[in-house]
This record gives sequence, C-alpha cells and structure tokens, in this order.
Amino acid sequence: MLKNILKHADRQSPNYKWIALSNTTLGMLMASLNATSLIIALPVIFRGIKINPLNPGSFSYLLWILLGYMLVTAVLVVSLGRLGDMYGRVKMYNIGFIIFSVGALAAGLTWSHGGLGAIELIGFRMIQAVGGALLMANSAAILTDAFPHNQRGMALGINQIAMLAGSFFGILVGGFLAQFSWRWVFLFNVPVGIVGIIWSYLALKEIDVFHPAKIDWIGNISFAAGLASVLIGITYGIKPYGGSDMGWSNPLVLWLIAGGIGILILFVLIERRVAQPMFNLALFKIKAFTAGNIAGLLAAMGRGGLQFMLIMWLQGIWLPLHGYAFTQTPLWAGIYMLPTTLGFLIAGPLSGYLSDKYGARPFATGGMLLAALSFGLMMTLPVNFPYYLFAIILLLNGLSFGMFSSPNTAGIMNSVPARFRGVASGMRSTFMNVGMPLSIGIFFTLMIIGLTASVPGSIYHGLTLNGIQPALASHLSHLPAISYLFAAFLGYNPLKTLLGGPVLKSLKPAAAARLVSKDYFPKLIANPFKHGLVVVLWFAIITCIVAAAASWLRGGKFVNQEEEAS
Repeated sequence: MLKNILKHADRQSPNYKWIALSNTTLGMLMASLNATSLIIALPVIFRGIKINPLNPGSFSYLLWILLGYMLVTAVLVVSLGRLGDMYGRVKMYNIGFIIFSVGALAAGLTWSHGGLGAIELIGFRMIQAVGGALLMANSAAILTDAFPHNQRGMALGINQIAMLAGSFFGILVGGFLAQFSWRWVFLFNVPVGIVGIIWSYLALKEIDVFHPAKIDWIGNISFAAGLASVLIGITYGIKPYGGSDMGWSNPLVLWLIAGGIGILILFVLIERRVAQPMFNLALFKIKAFTAGNIAGLLAAMGRGGLQFMLIMWLQGIWLPLHGYAFTQTPLWAGIYMLPTTLGFLIAGPLSGYLSDKYGARPFATGGMLLAALSFGLMMTLPVNFPYYLFAIILLLNGLSFGMFSSPNTAGIMNSVPARFRGVASGMRSTFMNVGMPLSIGIFFTLMIIGLTASVPGSIYHGLTLNGIQPALASHLSHLPAISYLFAAFLGYNPLKTLLGGPVLKSLKPAAAARLVSKDYFPKLIANPFKHGLVVVLWFAIITCIVAAAASWLRGGKFVNQEEEAS
C-alpha cells in the first residue's frame, strides 16, 4: 500500500494533486481543531493546574491561553510563507507538522501548577502556534502549485472548509476528551501529527522552483514587533483596569497600540526600500489580490468574535433556562452550534467548484450579503428563542461564510505570479488571523458597553430581593461585566461562585436555592445581554456589507498571466 501511495505521489502523476489535497486538509483540520478544542476544556484545564479562573489575577492567564495562539499565528504567518518561497513550501510545511506535534506533546505533559503551570501551558501553545502558522502559510501555496487554475477553487474550498469546520468540531472534541483528562485535549494531536509528518515527508513534493534569497531581518522584526504590540494592546483593552470595566484607559494599552501602529508605518517604509522584502507590497497593485484580502479581513472581523458571543448566549442564558446545569453547557453549546458547520461543509466545496468556472466575485460577494442577512435575522430572535429558528439562522450563516471563503481564497491565489504564492498565502492568512483577535476585542468591548448600562441595577435588585445585604449586593453588582460573561463561558454558575458558601448558608433556604438555581442568573442578565448583542450584530452587519463591496471591486474572473504561462 505504501508503494502504491508513493507511486501516485510523484509530482508528475495526475493523482498527486489529490494526495496534496488530502494531506494539507489534514494539516489545516488539525491546526484549526486544536485552536478551539481547549475552549470547552478550559474549566477542566484550570482545575487540573489548580487555578480558579474567576480570581482577578487569573484573567491574564485566561486571555493568553485563549488568544496567544491567534496572536503568534497572525504575527508569523507572512514571514513563514516567505520562507516557503525561498527554501521550499513542502519543506516548511513538513517542519510545521513537527513543531506543532512537539508543542502538543509538551502542553499535554505540563508539569507545574498555579501561575507557573499556566505560563508553561501558554508557552507550549505558542510553540504549537509556530507550527500552525507554518501549516497555514504553506498549505494554500502547495495546493496552488498542485492544481490547475480551473480546479483551484474546489481544492482550496475543501482546504478552507476543513479549517473552518475544524474550529467548530474542536469544541466537540475538547468536550469529549475533557471528560477523561484535560491533558488529552493536547495529546490527541500527537498521533495525528506523527501520521501527518510521515505522510507529508513521503508523499509531498516540491513542484515550483523555489527562489533562494536573503532574509529580510529588519522587515521581519519590525512587522512582528508592530503587529504583536497592536494585538496585545487590543487584547488587554478588554481586561478590567482600575475601577473601569475595560482597559482602554490603561496607559499601557494606549502606548502598545500607538507604538505598534508607529512601528508598522516604519515597516512599510522599510519594505519599500528593501531589495528582497518579506511583505511584497507590489502585490497590492493587483486589484484582485488587494480586494480579496480586504474582504477576508472584514469577513474574519464579522465572524470571529460573534462565535464567542453566540456560545455565551447559549451557555450563559439559553441552555440554563432550558434546564442544563452550568457544568454541562460548554459541550451542549458546541452541539447546538453544529448547523453552522453543516452550512460550511455544504457551501464551501460547491462554491469553490463554481467559482472555478465563473470567478470569485459573485459567490464571495453574495456570501457576505447573505451573512449580513443572517445577522439581521438573528437580531429578531428573543433571548429565549425556539431552537429550530436559531438552527435555521446558523445554517444560513454557515452557508454564507462557506460561499465566501473558498472562492475568495482561490481568487487571491490565482491573482499572483507563481513565484510569490508562498508569501501571498502568508499575507492572506495574516489578514484572516489579524481579523479574529480584532473581532474579539471589538465585540467584547461593544458587549460590555451594552451590559454595563443595565447589569448592575438588575443584579443589585435581584440580590437584595433575596436577602443579600445592600453593601455586598452593591459590590457584586459593580464587578466587571466580563467576569460574569467568562464565568458563564467557562461553565460556572456565577452567583454560586461569587456569593460563596458562608453567604448562602446565612440566607433562608428558599432564597439561597433560588439564587443558585439554573435559571435565576440567566433571567437577570437576559435583557441586558440582548441589548449588547444587538449592538454587536449591527457591527457585524456593517462589516459584512463593506466586505461585500470590497469583494465586488475585485473585478471578474482573473488568473495571473505569468501563472498561465508557467
């Protein structure tokens, strides 16, 4: 069997393109699945390393475990795509599999507890992110090399849908594995990674002649420093600071963002003068490339943070109102989000196939307009919605982003000369990966603004009605709103955790039981949450409409003439 695979793996074989597709799809699925599988396992992980996620000092660990992977990927993916152009895309892809698997093994074997254990876990996740960035940066370029231009939309569609589907299936995998041990959330990647390493090493071949060049160290360092500074600043902007629910008034946040923007401006000036830049600014002269990347960035901003908002809606309100214990809500939230994945799986390959014939513009533009419609329909739902309506809207949303993703990727990759495919793939991935943390920062900011206006009064009134002393009720009602959001997100009953045993024992049994019941806290925050969600959805709608406009401006079907000649 191995001989047969190697026979078909010859790069001249008509079957090689399918070998490349199956291998890169496995890599993208593994990278994206791992990125979200720990979301559902966070309560078990924090208990395993003996950290209470609701302690004020633990919030930074929580942010970095959630967002550190995204930040590292966003910062490195362009540089690693450029290395693929210089030294071989398959070589860089294979190294990505190795680094990712080593990071997964180390994370699963984290030995310390408390803050040190959290730091170790964050560090190992960042090692994984380096491997994930190598996989993401080079997989699209490998497929573009392997497939003719009239089949790339289909191939890239399957590859992109594997990545998007993996982000949702990761929630289910994390929930299942966490029932045994938090370590398996990481260790399950190791055998998959070993298979991927052996398979990619034996089966994948370099097709395009790579172009050795000098590494643009100044450009790499300035880009990484500038983008990391901006994204870290945005990440800490949603962390409470002093007496504020958020950290946007924190001088450190302001300096990080301003300084990062300044360094990125310097980076652009450097790249205009470097003979062999890492970030090929000349590619932005290609209309299809520029429009596709702007649309991709906006699509990621419209989708990324909203996924967290919808999971919080399910975990913090809808599922408890329907009788689910807070400890059960993470897994069931993932299950109830599956219609989105189904929509991705249906629309992605189909729209990619059709875009090979008709071009990316009608499908990518239509997908963004359909996404805006799905967010508008979501706005009409009551907080305690009938699930079938929610599922239909999620399916529509998954179809819309599936329609957009693969044609947009194919349009970007078809637009560039063959020798720049690695850096073009890295630049495309950067826009997408930057959009995710940007979206999370913006969405959480908008949601907290909406909650802060009405949550304190609602919680104060609810607590005092059940015998809580006014001073304690006032203190708890003015805790940062993000504390309640993350409590529900992590599967904790916020009131039970914040009040504690001694306070609850001092109350009448009926009042204590009412406060810690499954539906009392969700009822307190339901209306304030819906108010904040409407603001978030309006932002998502506007973002998708602007993305549709950018997508339309790409023009008709376009394949770079240099590529056609090669």
